Amino acid sequence: METNHERLKYPIGKFEKPAIIENAQIERWIKSIEAFPQQLSQEVRGLSEEELEQQYRPDGWTIRQVVNHCADSHMNSLIRFKLALTEDTPTIKPYQEDRWAELPDTKKFPVESSLKLLNGLHERWVCLLRNLSDEQLDRQFKHPETQELISLKTNIGIYAWHGEHHLAHVRNAKARLQTNLNEV
Repeated sequence: METNHERLKYPIGKFEKPAIIENAQIERWIKSIEAFPQQLSQEVRGLSEEELEQQYRPDGWTIRQVVNHCADSHMNSLIRFKLALTEDTPTIKPYQEDRWAELPDTKKFPVESSLKLLNGLHERWVCLLRNLSDEQLDRQFKHPETQELISLKTNIGIYAWHGEHHLAHVRNAKARLQTNLNEV
């Protein structure tokens, strides 16, 4: 049974890899990745510095941290794609996202730089994704913490989910903010 904490942490559920990933599914995921920067920008447009400090759940990240985390995470993902395309089953370098979220450029820095970065990054990423052959989509990288081999086509799905997951966090934080304002 899902707890309230899990619902707040995973508002759209955890990523579930389809048994078979068809080209139509990959294209839907790519469209989601393509749309993400604009959707995120729209969600945070007009928020004050105080509103950007709203958490999406108790003890969760602030809206600011979520936006800046997405830039960090998506940069890492693009690099992982390029490693998998240019090396034979590379072992990727994981990073401590919870620690990165506490660094000054994530915790206190304005979101505008991350939004600009995401726009350019996603333009390049989508260009790369739309030009991958079936053979390239099957290329893999190894995650050293789980020893799992992850194909690029699966990772496209993971990052389409990742964007939707964090959009839901921002929306939940804004709803919490509105609830707090209504209670005053």
